Amino acid sequence: MDWIILIAALVVSFLVFTLLIRVVKATIGTAIAIAAIVLVLQLVFGIGPGDLWEQIRALWENVRQSLPFGL
Repeated sequence: MDWIILIAALVVSFLVFTLLIRVVKATIGTAIAIAAIVLVLQLVFGIGPGDLWEQIRALWENVRQSLPFGL
């Protein structure tokens, strides 16, 4: 019985570890993409991170206000 529990624990641990690796890879890829976009906006158009963040906040505020149930 102990062997079955050990094997199940190893399988579950492997699956959780695999999931965490996939999440980390996706997070790093997204972070690099965001950094590249912000860098291009700053170097090419002179738009700083603060300007971008302000626009994102305004966008989400407009989305929130347009929802019928008003979050």
